Amino acid sequence: MRITNQTIRAVNDLTARWAAVAPGGTVFSAAGVWPLLGLLADGAGGAVRAELVEALGVPDGQAGAAARELLGAMGAMRGVDRALGLWTRRTLELRKTWEAGLPAGAHGVLTADPVADKAALDAWAAERTGGLIKRMPVALYEDTEMVLASALALRTHWLRPFTESVTEPEAGPWYGRTLLGLRRRTEVLDRIGVADTRWGHVTELKVLGDNAVDVHLLLGEERMTAGQVLAAGVDVLARRCPVLPGPALPYGEAGPGLRVVRERSSRPVPPSLDVETVAFGVTAEHDLLAWPEVFGLGTAMQEHPSGHFPGISADPLFVGSARQSAMARFFARGFEAAAVTAFGMPGGAMSRLRWTTTVVEAVYDRPFGFLALHRHSRLVLAAGWVTDPEPYPEDPQYDEEYP
Repeated sequence: MRITNQTIRAVNDLTARWAAVAPGGTVFSAAGVWPLLGLLADGAGGAVRAELVEALGVPDGQAGAAARELLGAMGAMRGVDRALGLWTRRTLELRKTWEAGLPAGAHGVLTADPVADKAALDAWAAERTGGLIKRMPVALYEDTEMVLASALALRTHWLRPFTESVTEPEAGPWYGRTLLGLRRRTEVLDRIGVADTRWGHVTELKVLGDNAVDVHLLLGEERMTAGQVLAAGVDVLARRCPVLPGPALPYGEAGPGLRVVRERSSRPVPPSLDVETVAFGVTAEHDLLAWPEVFGLGTAMQEHPSGHFPGISADPLFVGSARQSAMARFFARGFEAAAVTAFGMPGGAMSRLRWTTTVVEAVYDRPFGFLALHRHSRLVLAAGWVTDPEPYPEDPQYDEEYP
């Protein structure tokens, strides 16, 4: 199933808005939230509908169809697993037209036992993410009438793996630390580029996966915030700013963390790209109701006697909780990320050197951002900011922990 450019742009723009308010050292997935907001908008009325439609960035009346389109398209992507789940009390009667728009088998039941229900929801989250997320990020109470959730997991192996090494930054926030470094050399210079964005220059490194799931590493100028760097990465995907590609970079300091130099060589070799970065693992818990304006939930979270979602049920419903659990891991051979989002609704020998060659050196040795995306559609599936990379292991069982 194909995703429209309008939907891709809307999801990626939500990524940029979320990045502006999210804390540092985080990971999140707008692609995990967006379809849930779309389904809620499809059944909402009044001010709640208007706020959700504005947050979604699609015309009124198209939110439900766009959400179903996005879920179907992500399910068809190699390396991406997605699922939608709905659980309701037996006494909650859903509108047939709204329920018909859900995937087959998505509807489960909430019992009168919150402990048993939570165990069932946790098992669903773990199963749908292959164990990457073990718990459903929602609290269940006696008055919880409905839970709407999504699960998203992605895995890829690099087309060209990195080599692990010891990295000890010589300056910056990671100075004095011994980190698990990742290095590789390639002759494909267009994997790197410098974007001239509205906030400043950003170096973008594309790390390609073997199933069209790629990760873009984003290093901005030191004065730039995490939100600005990630938003700049979204602008690059949308082709809203110019990018100077690796083959056209000038000699000298070419961009943040980027230097182009001449090196002596014992034989004639083509130009190359040397990359040095760090392994990282990031986990985060997000309370979406802390930023209601970002997700269009300002009115939806307010209790109202007649409810806000007449298209879902005649019974009064409001959004009592909206949370996401997310993780990402960037390592020598690949990348994996997952997010579970849930809405609870109550009533990462020297030889002779005769020739010269050009080497583009990229060093990610201070906090940087990342976007994990589907290569062909340019849909951002997960995003984050790295502040605490993996330390270099001293444990002899390290090889068993990082297969």
